[in-house]
Amino acid sequence: MLRIGLTGGMGTGKSTVAGLLRARGLPVLDLDAIARDVVAPGSPGLAAVAAAFGAGVLGPDGALDRAALRARVLAVPADRERLEAITWPLISAASGSWLAARAQEGRPAAVVDAAKMIESGSWRGYDALLVVSCPPHLQEARIAARDGHDPATVAGFVAAQMPLADKERAAMDHPRGAVIWNAGDVAELERAVDEALAALRVPVGPPG
Repeated sequence: MLRIGLTGGMGTGKSTVAGLLRARGLPVLDLDAIARDVVAPGSPGLAAVAAAFGAGVLGPDGALDRAALRARVLAVPADRERLEAITWPLISAASGSWLAARAQEGRPAAVVDAAKMIESGSWRGYDALLVVSCPPHLQEARIAARDGHDPATVAGFVAAQMPLADKERAAMDHPRGAVIWNAGDVAELERAVDEALAALRVPVGPPG
């Protein structure tokens, strides 16, 4: 089975591309959803996070206080590394199990969608890589329209992320990688998706 990584920056349209891939018969795993699941209430992952960071990262209901944890790991890089050391093995195991199940079903290809795939280095472990990108000014405009933030806040979000050019470069460095350029309307994006799949010789079929 062909294991495909899908990534891109915020505001590039990665989620839209994931939907288009599903419509073309490719199963897609949202790794961000898995990251939430592994620290769900009652999970071993949440227990490990609470043990490492204290009760201050839990809300009154015992669930993870994501805002509090995010503030902490942004302020202290070592804490971010501690958090990743707890959660990444759990996320990786869940992703591996999902891919194995798709292979068992006889799927010719499956997609794992992850925002930080390039940053983590995990992109190298996929048979093929799709990176969704767009012009920076369009990226900022989409984020502002979607989330209602002011331009300065949006610029700060974008500056804190890996530059899109670096993500595009990873696609070019991958033996079976492609950039899906999303700078037009939906019809143009659909064509870009189809061209990328054809260029990478990705088997597609009816949704399911």
